[in-house]
Amino acid sequence: MIVKCPTCSKQVSWEGNPYRPFCSERCKLIDLNKWLNGEYTIPVMEDDDKPEENDEND
Repeated sequence: MIVKCPTCSKQVSWEGNPYRPFCSERCKLIDLNKWLNGEYTIPVMEDDDKPEENDEND
């Protein structure tokens, strides 16, 4: 199966690729760096039952 590297968009074989889904260690480390620097985020739904941090009733 041929997939596209999520970092550089290069076409790369999935089977036997030690860096999958990336094409290389370089692209894998670029992606990791983006996560560590906060460039990627995972959306979180707000919990309506959770009290506000600035709630004066504490």
